[in-house]
Amino acid sequence: MESLRINYHAILPETITASVAVLIMMIDAMARKIERRVAGTVSLLGLIAAAVAVASLWGRPVETYFKGMIITDDFRLFFAMIFLIVTFLTVLISLRWVEDESLPTGEYFALLMFATTGMLFMSAANDLVMIFLGLEITSISTYVLCGYRRRDLRSNESAMKYFILGSFSTAFLLYGIAFVYGATFNPAANPVATTNLQLIRERIAAPGQLFSGPMLLAGAAMMIVGFGFKIASAPFHVWSPDVYEGAPTPVTAFLSTGSKAAAFSSFSRVFILTFAAMPFALSTGAAHTLQSAVTDALVVMAILTMTIGNLVAIVQSNIKRMLAYSSIAHAGYALIGIVAGDWRAVAFYLLSYVLINIGAFGVIELIARRGDKRVEITDYAGIGFQSLGLSSALSLFLLSLAGIPLTGGFVAKLLVFKSAWAGGFHVLVVIAVINSAISWYYYLRVIVAMFFAEAATGFKAPAVARSMAAAIVLALLGTLYLGILPGRVLDTLESARDQMTQTRK
Repeated sequence: MESLRINYHAILPETITASVAVLIMMIDAMARKIERRVAGTVSLLGLIAAAVAVASLWGRPVETYFKGMIITDDFRLFFAMIFLIVTFLTVLISLRWVEDESLPTGEYFALLMFATTGMLFMSAANDLVMIFLGLEITSISTYVLCGYRRRDLRSNESAMKYFILGSFSTAFLLYGIAFVYGATFNPAANPVATTNLQLIRERIAAPGQLFSGPMLLAGAAMMIVGFGFKIASAPFHVWSPDVYEGAPTPVTAFLSTGSKAAAFSSFSRVFILTFAAMPFALSTGAAHTLQSAVTDALVVMAILTMTIGNLVAIVQSNIKRMLAYSSIAHAGYALIGIVAGDWRAVAFYLLSYVLINIGAFGVIELIARRGDKRVEITDYAGIGFQSLGLSSALSLFLLSLAGIPLTGGFVAKLLVFKSAWAGGFHVLVVIAVINSAISWYYYLRVIVAMFFAEAATGFKAPAVARSMAAAIVLALLGTLYLGILPGRVLDTLESARDQMTQTRK
């Protein structure tokens, strides 16, 4: 058995974010009314400290600690940076919002930090149980955040739907973990059962190590259902439009980026780095591979997710629901990277999507005003020249989501499509390109409404707080940087992939 090997440096980023969450709660409990700037500043400083901790782990040899439950590889660290960027931008767009909405400040920022802690553990997990624990820490925090506007019935409904359906999907994931645990436990060959991903990979790869091939396949199928819910892929997407619409706009931004990226990190580690191309006997005399069985399901899921997301987005009149279905479609594009077995493309896609989507929701929050009152697309009619800066920023974010060149969205789609094409999934790429073309309609519809429709009555250009302006500018710069100069990020991902390849040999 592997030794405990305690190393607190290996979990320093998670320790920092959890400690900051506890610190904010203590300040909130001791002070009569915690200032939003105090809670926000503590959160931002904690996120910066966590990012420094992540950087301090970068480039080190791959090691596992705490009985193999935590791993320190560059895969984990790149996704950790994505999560910290998500929360950093979410805190910036929330500073003014919590004051305008007259909501409890300390609880909100503490929940954001706890959710981030869970996401960090999901990318650091080298064990199915640790993935589950990280997922639950994130999920419980986001359930509360969705209903944070307690006097708003839409927010309450959003939280209830997310909680009920999320609990149901978690059951699938747990059953899947149990099946994989049982399938890889063969007393004749392995006296000890395990949920460790590296040991599971070795047992799947070695002939005669499995207890049951069909059980392993059933476990993989149930885990696809569990992860499919968390990434809002079809046919497990039905919760996301209602939840995204009812949740407060900053929470919607966090949900559609952070929790989705965390689920994709675990999805990639399990299905690309653990289950990839490993043979097992499905029945007597029938040789199959786990990857070929899973790939067929993922191809169908990706096609359904892209198509349903884009087609239903066309008919939406509410911009938050439109972006919810857009988010579903983008989960389908990212799934193409899973199908192709290229976690590098998935990671770049998620980094790009995080910057674009949070920037877009930041603008929407400003225009929606208190209580999310202006969220219909008709509310955007004619505001283009009344608030030129916000309209131009939103236009660029929408065009990047559509995949216009010189933006991160274009390079991200190019990477996943290229990986799938090289892997022989030509039909899937053609369908993805057609879906991408369809998406231009509903993105351009908002831009046309802003700049070419008759001006909406009663609209006044909102005052933009410095924290909000900083978040939107950072998202814009990041989107353009990834579109114009993506080389350094791609080189970083390439070195990380080389590290993973050498470790697995």
